[in-house]
Amino acid sequence: MATIVNTTEEEPMLAVVRFTAELAWADAGPDVAEPEVARLCAEAQQHVLAVRWLDMASLMLASADLLLLSPRVLDKDLECILAIICNLVTKAGSEDEALQIAEAICAKLVQQPGDKPALRIKVLFSLYNLLASPYGKAFVYRKALEVAAAGKAAECVIPSFKNIDTFVGDWGIGKLEQRELFLAVARILKDQKGMSKEYFNFLNKYLATFDGSADDADVIGEAKEEAAAAIIEFVKSADLYQCDLLDMPAVAQLEKDEKYKPVYELLKIFLTQRLDSYLEFQSANSTLLQGYGLVHEECITKMRLMSLLDLSSHCAGEIPYSAITKALGINDDEVEYWIVKAISSKILDCKVDQLNQFVIVSRHTERIFGIPQWQSLRSKLLVWRGNIANAISTIQANKVTEDVGQGMQGLMIR
Repeated sequence: MATIVNTTEEEPMLAVVRFTAELAWADAGPDVAEPEVARLCAEAQQHVLAVRWLDMASLMLASADLLLLSPRVLDKDLECILAIICNLVTKAGSEDEALQIAEAICAKLVQQPGDKPALRIKVLFSLYNLLASPYGKAFVYRKALEVAAAGKAAECVIPSFKNIDTFVGDWGIGKLEQRELFLAVARILKDQKGMSKEYFNFLNKYLATFDGSADDADVIGEAKEEAAAAIIEFVKSADLYQCDLLDMPAVAQLEKDEKYKPVYELLKIFLTQRLDSYLEFQSANSTLLQGYGLVHEECITKMRLMSLLDLSSHCAGEIPYSAITKALGINDDEVEYWIVKAISSKILDCKVDQLNQFVIVSRHTERIFGIPQWQSLRSKLLVWRGNIANAISTIQANKVTEDVGQGMQGLMIR
């Protein structure tokens, strides 16, 4: 095999062409192989001299399948060869040419993703960093997600998901592209252990791209499965007690869907009703809940905490023990256990008046934070601002009075 020696700017590319040509014709014998190798090298030389970088990329990629699948090529050598090919995007004379080169590279790397998926993704990320075009970066990143999903190499792309919002802003992609991106990420996260919260968040991002406008009318039905999945993830989670799913058109459509209507009803119960409503629903839909992997006892636990939040939102700051026992379906001696559980879940701040059997609530999580909640928050902020203004006025008035008093004392002394 040829050895790639980096002596000039162009030589690495020519060395790659020679290397791949010799590998491709290795079994043909020297009489056949040598003329073919020479022909390909001469063609490569012409492309370099004529500054035809797209043609050069096509020539170098012609044997890419052989390189990726050949046991004769070590991974470190393969990575080096692909890096040289990727570097062609920096030589392109225009953004369009760079994008065409990137598309050609991606077309090769997404084929047979189950073979060396980690290496393919690493090369794609290198290509991503070499591109100047935001559109090109978005395109290459999506291809990396394709390889990760098909090649079962989620661990190679998951660390990048924390930067998705920044990426979307930098790329300047539209609603449809964002929708495809969020769905691709959600599907990668779906079966990853310990990533249920992240999976739910990206399902939310995906569903939020459907705004109920006429533009979405023909495609919103495609989101039904993900809408149902988001509901189930919310109900399952022991960490999520607030969501905006009910306000999303992609979720609201389930209310009239024969298959998913019960799932929508379950969401409404968890976000707007109490334990007794859940128990009634469960008795009529136990098979459905089991089919979605929901555990009845875990649902009761969460629904009790949700019921406590509902009580907190409707009380005047104080909840009697009797109201808690009734809403949560528990005994008097269990009230403090559930209060502690709510506090440890960071959904409730309160004090317990054991003597008078009251719970004094100072803060609670709203199960739904929509327009009414924003309006309530605005009213509280206005009151707070007014109180601050009054306090400042009082302090200033007292200061003036104090200053006048001191002035009068000075006059009397004189």
